[in-house]
Amino acid sequence: MRTDTGQIVYLADYRPTDFVLERVDLTFELDPTETKVEARLIFHRREGTDTKAPLVLDGDELVLSGLLLDQVELPAEQYSAMPESLTVRDLPETAPFELTITTIINPEANTQLMGLYRTGGIYCTQCEAEGFRRITYFPDRPDVLAPYTVNIIADKAANPLLLSNGNFLGGAGYGEGKHFAAWFDPHPKPSYLFALVAGDLGVVEDTFTTMSEREVALKIYVEHGKEPRAAYAMDALKRSMKWDEETFGREYDLDIFMIVAVSDFNMGAMENKGLNVFNDKYVLADPETATDADYANIEAIIAHEYFHNWTGNRITCRDWFQLCLKEGLTVFRDHEFSADQRSRPVKRIAEVRHLKSEQFPEDNGPLAHPVRPTKYREINNFYTTTVYEKGSEVTRMIATLLGKDLFKKGMDLYFERHDGDAATVEDFVACFAEVSGRDLTQFSLWYHQAGTPLVTASGTYDAASATFALSLEQMVPATPGQSAKEPMHIPLRLGLIAESGAQLTPSAVTGAEFTDDVLHLTERTQTAIFQGISSRPVLSLNRSFSAPINLHFDQSTADLALIARHEKDHFARWQALTDLALPNLLQAARDASLRKPITCDAAFLDALLAAAADESLEPAFRAQALALPSEADIARELGSNNDPDAIHTGRQAILAQIADAGKDIFGALYDSVTTSGAFNPDAASAGRRALRNTALAFLSQSDNAPARAKAVFDAANNMTDLSHALTVLAHRFPGSAEAQQALATFKARYENNALVVDKWLAIQAAIPGAETLERVKGLMEDPLFKRTNPNRVRALVGTFAFANPTGFSRADGAGYRFLAEEILDIDGRNPQLAARILTSMRSWRSLEPVRADHAHAALMQIERSGELSTDVRDIVDRILKE
Repeated sequence: MRTDTGQIVYLADYRPTDFVLERVDLTFELDPTETKVEARLIFHRREGTDTKAPLVLDGDELVLSGLLLDQVELPAEQYSAMPESLTVRDLPETAPFELTITTIINPEANTQLMGLYRTGGIYCTQCEAEGFRRITYFPDRPDVLAPYTVNIIADKAANPLLLSNGNFLGGAGYGEGKHFAAWFDPHPKPSYLFALVAGDLGVVEDTFTTMSEREVALKIYVEHGKEPRAAYAMDALKRSMKWDEETFGREYDLDIFMIVAVSDFNMGAMENKGLNVFNDKYVLADPETATDADYANIEAIIAHEYFHNWTGNRITCRDWFQLCLKEGLTVFRDHEFSADQRSRPVKRIAEVRHLKSEQFPEDNGPLAHPVRPTKYREINNFYTTTVYEKGSEVTRMIATLLGKDLFKKGMDLYFERHDGDAATVEDFVACFAEVSGRDLTQFSLWYHQAGTPLVTASGTYDAASATFALSLEQMVPATPGQSAKEPMHIPLRLGLIAESGAQLTPSAVTGAEFTDDVLHLTERTQTAIFQGISSRPVLSLNRSFSAPINLHFDQSTADLALIARHEKDHFARWQALTDLALPNLLQAARDASLRKPITCDAAFLDALLAAAADESLEPAFRAQALALPSEADIARELGSNNDPDAIHTGRQAILAQIADAGKDIFGALYDSVTTSGAFNPDAASAGRRALRNTALAFLSQSDNAPARAKAVFDAANNMTDLSHALTVLAHRFPGSAEAQQALATFKARYENNALVVDKWLAIQAAIPGAETLERVKGLMEDPLFKRTNPNRVRALVGTFAFANPTGFSRADGAGYRFLAEEILDIDGRNPQLAARILTSMRSWRSLEPVRADHAHAALMQIERSGELSTDVRDIVDRILKE
């Protein structure tokens, strides 16, 4: 159990290590409770450093078993060993030296799931960010790179499979009942990319021929019997490898690429060089057990971890402050891959929905931090949507600023210049500045300033001069540690639309740089004059969400409806429908809190139902258009004094009015959209299922809805339709006989499939209403729920806290008190998991006073606990900080 040290790490304090690591040779003698680790490390003193400086290595709960210097045992006075560090003194001033360190660790007892742990009979590692120091004493930082040789010795019957990074050197028997395997990774890597897996697993095998005609062996390891469910992951891997060659010119560089799927894992996946370790929920899929969303996530995450081979592995981070350099950049790459594999506008809508629901609240609360932070107490807490998703948006803006060709040249230069390096954000940006000749100093503020910029826009048309004046003002709000902000360089993609629906093209633009439909906002206030505009234009601003901003632009309902019908940018169509919906939803929440009648604007209904019925639009887009802003979106827009019950009541009333006005359309959609036949996870089929299920959700407002949804549940031949029908029943009619029967049937059918059990838990955890807390407590006593498994905890406790505003934010505060107790319990086993679930409390100050007081009391209960991990202490202190 780690307790808070109070140590804060600052970017400004970075300096290279005193010693250079040349080579790492590791030998593991695996045992469930007494694994022996021998690390032979070759160092030399960095030129120009203090010749008397000691070597200080990181540790975490380690016990030193042996220490040799050039194969000679060190006297006790020459070193100091503590669980958190090993300091060795009086080392050679110039010559290389070999340090041999022996530790004994207990994988079976490692419930943190960091370092080397054993679960379900499988040995597995997770070393990012600072897990390697739980295996052996080491300079555990990303700028220390070296080639690794790894020898693994283990019981052959229990562990027929012995894997590590790189290429397989060979293996053989090793005494009675044991065997060994040797691996060598020729590419220098930091310790966070080290991986080891041992146990008994099945395998799915294939090959990929690279663009230079090398054949790479592909292997995906899963639990025995689950091999058929890895077929889609293998297909996604091969498509990822081909796409990265064609789009970025990146070829794979080892003889083998391996993926291992495990059930106990804190993250989604880990990009260890040549040996990716995955949470099995992002590998295993078949039509009976995986939804369309599961297939899309598998495709994206398989791609993400593979793309890390270059953006993260071949080029890594100089320090953890540069985390966005690998994560944000690689998220951008996997977004582009998914957009090419599926529907670009639909993918973009999904990205922005996620950004606004997760990252915008982070940017607007106590956990706000720059894309590249300047300090941290616990690095695990900075694996955030700001680093990942906003980091991706910053990369996307560079591509928007430079255009496709120059962006490609900048990436090529980055790969060429920094291959094998531990790089910085400045290194990355410099490549694009060099190829484009553009000064990106102001743009780099996106990396350094926290907060979501607010852009206020207004437009004036002058018919006499045929000009349109667009006035813009930007403001970046104060965030923790940053009260004063400088104007940002904001690229705004825009279009001008005539009332006929035709696109208007200006003859010239003054007052701002305008190239390729992108207006560059660089001043705090700026006015651009568009000339040669023959009729009053309707402005479509921030097309495709070219900049991650909040936009305040008063547009009439008629103008928004015109955009929703005629914009060539389908993302902008969706945004216009969202902008039409939000005023109705916000007013509905206000009226519900005052117990006033709730009404819906007819023009909004007309525009929404027109999109639903427009067969020229792809089904997936129509499904997105009909998915109104969530209750969390409404709360974010309201800003303060939020009553989750009123928000829910108001939104449900608007949904009911849409359902009533469009009942014929939804009935026709449900009946006419074909989803029968053999299941196919492709984008087109998934889009048809999404539209049909959206229609079912609206039809669920009618009197016969339980029977209809139960009939869909009974007839479903795939998990997408089955789980959606179950959700409709459980959420809309939780007390009905149909809902209870369906939940019982689902449980009985899938109780032996842990990933589907997660769906069963999550659906119930998200049932709206105060009664759900007791249901969640009851489910925690079910034998299918396992407190030690992060997936089970996320599915039940995490879903309740993050995705059930009315249940979690009960007016009596019971939901908050429940979470406080669970956080303290989880923290004793798995601090990372506890800290991530605790972030569900980040927006507590936006609640109405009674709920806010209850939330504050629950947070103080956590804060006053004497035994908190660094992870949880860091989060609770930041959430509570004024």
